[in-house]
Amino acid sequence: MTAIKVGIIGAGSAAFSLRLVSDLCKTKGLSGSLVSLMDIDKDRLNAVHMLAKKFAEEFGADLRFETTTNVEDAIKDSSFVVNTALVGGHSYFEQVRKISEKYGYYRGIDSQEFNMVSDYYTISNFNQLKFMHDVAKAIERISPKAWLLQAANPVFELTNLITRTVPINMVGICHGHHGVDHIIEKLGLDSEKVEWQVAGVNHGIWLTKFMYEGKDAYPLIDELLEKEVENFKPTNPFDDQLSPVAKDMYEFYGKMPIGDTVRNGSWKYHYNLETKKKWFGEPWGGVDSELGWKWYQDRQAEIAIAMQKVAKYFQENKNAKLLSKDSLNEIISQTKNDVKEELTKEIYNLLDPQRKSGEQHILLANALLNNEKVDLVLNLPNNGTIPGIPDDVAVEIPVYADKDGIHRYKIDPPLPERIKKMYLYPRIMRMEWALEAFLTGDKKVLEEFLIRDPRTKSYDQVVKVLDEILALPGNEEMRKHYSK
Repeated sequence: MTAIKVGIIGAGSAAFSLRLVSDLCKTKGLSGSLVSLMDIDKDRLNAVHMLAKKFAEEFGADLRFETTTNVEDAIKDSSFVVNTALVGGHSYFEQVRKISEKYGYYRGIDSQEFNMVSDYYTISNFNQLKFMHDVAKAIERISPKAWLLQAANPVFELTNLITRTVPINMVGICHGHHGVDHIIEKLGLDSEKVEWQVAGVNHGIWLTKFMYEGKDAYPLIDELLEKEVENFKPTNPFDDQLSPVAKDMYEFYGKMPIGDTVRNGSWKYHYNLETKKKWFGEPWGGVDSELGWKWYQDRQAEIAIAMQKVAKYFQENKNAKLLSKDSLNEIISQTKNDVKEELTKEIYNLLDPQRKSGEQHILLANALLNNEKVDLVLNLPNNGTIPGIPDDVAVEIPVYADKDGIHRYKIDPPLPERIKKMYLYPRIMRMEWALEAFLTGDKKVLEEFLIRDPRTKSYDQVVKVLDEILALPGNEEMRKHYSK
């Protein structure tokens, strides 16, 4: 067993933080560890702290917890630092989106071809990029042997920025590859008999291999898509893995887009709400439409409130058990109807001793420290893994981890050339533009993003939208940075 310190920055994100805590509780090799929960929102932080202690208590896990509002306190003496913070929160994104749409940029200037996810900002997100970069430099200074596990978006830009400029151990981690699990489940296959690989970049991964009992199983996906798309009706805005847009992208690029890749297609699927509904289904038009994103934000807000209420209940009822009938009734009573099922299911899953959360952070830590080999999908520099992609570009690829480090699997069969030339290369160039702007402070690079945007009708439009975003409260440092 290896007792360590794990720092979680942005720990007020209750569902995510509790998944990590649950995984730690179920990982005996990390018994005795200290979890440092860091967030600037004390109410959310205290709620997570209360629930984390309750989880550990019910598992009988040997874990200790501390809370802090100071980033460096969370980093000091940590072996792993998980960064899931969102600077400015979603309210900043909505301010930028409102200004953008005022000047004709539907869903915001940061909604770009092959990067349509509604909180994956790269143009106006200076504060997020700088904070993450500063955290990496703090790790180099305070805990140089620690691993930075980058969870907050934009994972693609941040993994490239940090691996190129800060000499620390670092990987980007996402869970979009679980879209493969959804396909396996819909097909009714035994997951133990499925062999699969994905490859690409974060939020741009493709199913390069899909075999069942040693045979090519892509024909099963073809049959499933024909059946699913014919009368497609999403169960929620995130239900898009077997949508018309997924089928269309598969038919054009030659491989199945996985997870958030489905959300990150070309303008063909995103011109307006009507277009989104055509491809992503009624009534929302996908999670990144104005309707789908409101659904998501409302749901997240309600879950955050419910978590605080649940934490308060356990604070006031010290002997209550998470899985007791009284506790579950209390949890249900504290939530609105549309999130009751989701919240109770999440708690049941987290308390299932045989089930891990699906997040990869603790699996990686345990493999590196205790030599329990594990297969993962991580973001790290290409270094020849995908031919034709520069070595220093972060790719999302299958790997295995053990005490000797992280090892890349060969991508076999390789990614089709069309995916590289018509999807990955354009997405990589947009990442490079974002980093060029951030590292040089050249506002002209930001302008060039929009000059090449099909929604732009004039240079005056570009200047006005950027100036108004730069003038937002909280963007003082960004404004100074881009005044060069």
